[in-house]
Amino acid sequence: MNTLKGKIASIKTNQSLSLVTIQIEELFFNTIVIETPDTATYLKIGEPITILFKETEVIIGKGSEHHISIQNKVMGTIIKIEKGELLCKLIINTKIGKIIAILTLDASNHLQLEVNEKIIVMIKTTEIMLSQ
Repeated sequence: MNTLKGKIASIKTNQSLSLVTIQIEELFFNTIVIETPDTATYLKIGEPITILFKETEVIIGKGSEHHISIQNKVMGTIIKIEKGELLCKLIINTKIGKIIAILTLDASNHLQLEVNEKIIVMIKTTEIMLSQ
């Protein structure tokens, strides 16, 4: 499980859902939670928060940036590649910490990923969890 520490920068609420923006250094990540500031005491602007997301929920991009709907993006450098029979594990160094990604070996081979290569790390808003 990937974990990064930040603080809550903003909260937008509609009925029982909240779109929470978390600042991690100078980057901003978004997540949707099924809670509101009225139902969860930790949902306060400025509150320290940990974001969590599975290694299998990390999306890797390479080459020129295309316009995509994923808002949570950070540039990184691959520092280690572990290839198995079906899956490939990447350890990526970013300015907000190390992130681990697991993707299929086919996808890794298709992208021709290499150690020390610069890539874009992306995580869907709906795949980020919060923890105090």
